[in-house]
Amino acid sequence: MAWSTREIAELAGTTVNTVRHYHQVGLLEQPDRMSNGYKQYQVRHLVRLLKIRRLRDLGVPLDQIDDVALDGDSSSEALRAIDADLAVSIERLQRARAEIQAILQGSSATGVPAGFEDVAPRLSEQDKSLMLIYSQLYDDDAMEDLRTMVRQDPESPSREFDALAPDADETVRADLAERYAPTIADAIRNYPWLIHPEKHLSKSPEVTQKTVVESLTALYNAAQRDVLARASVIAGGLLKKEQGTEDGHTP
Repeated sequence: MAWSTREIAELAGTTVNTVRHYHQVGLLEQPDRMSNGYKQYQVRHLVRLLKIRRLRDLGVPLDQIDDVALDGDSSSEALRAIDADLAVSIERLQRARAEIQAILQGSSATGVPAGFEDVAPRLSEQDKSLMLIYSQLYDDDAMEDLRTMVRQDPESPSREFDALAPDADETVRADLAERYAPTIADAIRNYPWLIHPEKHLSKSPEVTQKTVVESLTALYNAAQRDVLARASVIAGGLLKKEQGTEDGHTP
């Protein structure tokens, strides 16, 4: 008994193009041909096709099918590796489904990194964008610290900062910087990595610095950036004064 390419594809529950692709990548041997040039597939080809389809249904990549089809330790090792990859994929898909359900139920937000849904109402649109960018620059531990900072951030100066007009006058900027500085000092005191973040970076220091500077420039207006700069200087002074007191020096 011999089958044509179309016939064996139908028997195996696949397509003619798939059968031809398996020939091209070396997974399926070429059959003999009749005098008129038509291929003659045998039972061994059908069995091989069914095995390939079975492994593909299990999620085995094409380039690993030969390893899995072998008997012995090499097959077991390949299957364990594939099983580990599938476990990671399943976990990712489960998280995605849970997130989608939360969004549908109105308890989640798509404009913030995963895990920031509960603090999203406290963030301005600029802050949300910045957190999304930070999620590509910092590791999970750093992002968890940032989430905690958002949760503990006093709302009064933060709301004023969010609403600060680009042409805010000198008095308004100076006053807001003075009131915002303690928040920055608290953050640095509790999370020293903010000053030396190297261990928490997922990108190079150069890429991180450039991305942060460009993001702050694009997301916040001139008055807001001025307040951040002033508040950071004041916060640094507060911390130095504390350090001097701890060292026994008169502040």
